[in-house]
Amino acid sequence: MPEKISARGLNVAVHGSPVLRDISLSVMANEILAIIGPAHSGKTTFLRCINRLIENQPGFVRTGELLLDNRDVRQWDIDTLRRRVGMIFATPIPLPGTIFDNVAYGPRLKGVRNMRRLAEIVEKSLRAAFLWDEVKDRLFSSALRLSGGQQQRLCIARTLAVEPEVVMMDEPCSGLDPISTAQIEQAMRELKQSYTFILVTNNVKQAARVSDRTAFFLSGELVELGPTAQIFTAPRDKRTDDYVSGRIG
Repeated sequence: MPEKISARGLNVAVHGSPVLRDISLSVMANEILAIIGPAHSGKTTFLRCINRLIENQPGFVRTGELLLDNRDVRQWDIDTLRRRVGMIFATPIPLPGTIFDNVAYGPRLKGVRNMRRLAEIVEKSLRAAFLWDEVKDRLFSSALRLSGGQQQRLCIARTLAVEPEVVMMDEPCSGLDPISTAQIEQAMRELKQSYTFILVTNNVKQAARVSDRTAFFLSGELVELGPTAQIFTAPRDKRTDDYVSGRIG
């Protein structure tokens, strides 16, 4: 599979304090890459560098390469970059308005006005996020009335509606019940045929369940990267073994 995202000697500092140190890794097209590690290990910073959300932070300095399709992310138009690389946050943030309007928001920004076409996009996106059957009879009710798990799947549908190539998830199940978590994990497994996923999670069992490869970050460094089965059963670095076995965290 081709490389979708590549980091080569990536370093990030904020006000002179290192946050990421010499990160080199590739994310392959149509894989699920999990990034695990304790708090303050640089996991979320790595995601925010990819879609350039971090660049307005005072004192931010980045060196090294960070590429999307072999082109540095800073060379992409910011709107184009964020359409190609979607982001799901830990806390779902539905927009004010209806379920339909939430999912149709992005396509409307892209100029889609035909209601039949919008309805097709909304249904397709909600089905992909495993939410259609639960909301198809109340598409024009407030999105704020949905449960937490439904709101998170709505945010996934809203992201998918603009047809990104990469979907980044930052602790997407941290506040969800086991059933909602299982639904989101099922969606990821089925959608990876069409999308590339980067999953940041503190739940090592979730990483073991859904990812193809796993990267272990510690204190801003990439300690180990490999097939998920190998990372969890025969890690090469003792620090990885200590983390996945629960001895450090």
